[in-house]
Amino acid sequence: MGQLDGKVALITGASSGIGKGVAVAFANEGARLVLAARRADLLELLTASLPVEALAVAADVTDEAQVQALFQKALQRFGRLDILVNNAGVFDGGPLEELSLAAWEKVIAVNLRGPFLCTREAFRIMKPQGGGRIINIGSISAQRVRPHSAPYSTSKFGITGLTQVTALEGRAHGITCGVLHPGNIAVETLTEARRLSGEPVMQIEDCVQTAVTMAALPAHVNLLEAIVLPIDQPYLGRG
Repeated sequence: MGQLDGKVALITGASSGIGKGVAVAFANEGARLVLAARRADLLELLTASLPVEALAVAADVTDEAQVQALFQKALQRFGRLDILVNNAGVFDGGPLEELSLAAWEKVIAVNLRGPFLCTREAFRIMKPQGGGRIINIGSISAQRVRPHSAPYSTSKFGITGLTQVTALEGRAHGITCGVLHPGNIAVETLTEARRLSGEPVMQIEDCVQTAVTMAALPAHVNLLEAIVLPIDQPYLGRG
């Protein structure tokens, strides 16, 4: 038996990177899945490869109507939602004096508005059913920033705040919420500058097992915050 047998999980940004890794790990533990991303073709390829029932839904998490439709489709297919993983995210940045408003608003929309919209819809399902679990994917940039990362770092600080409010408002209803902060991971979106820096990276599989652990905890237990990073990555005191 898998650790997530009988559970239904919705994962955003599931077509690649951490989201795809979480989807594969959850499927291997028996969860049925709703996978959301903007790339329908990649989602379909992923769902076809999984050993569990999975629903692929092309959706933009910054669009309120699309998010509402996503959760309606999840409920229509499975009748419940046990786990939400807010993973969809983007990076953009540069020197503050050169940063465009469009870049700022794009990152804040995907990295903060999206998780808010998805969390709101999840609450509307999880409250009546008597509980559920929400896992937000943050970043160590929520605690140790780098230059030229204002939109991204700000959004990840915001995810920490959203996580805490969600956990606080959810606890009377059996809804838990925690945040997973990854360090450098070998994903498609790892910046070229980071690649060239020689900083150590970990593989997606090194990180997503923590998401499984968070998802599989007993209903009365919450892992509020987890940090997973390569041991040699600049983090403590990196400034």
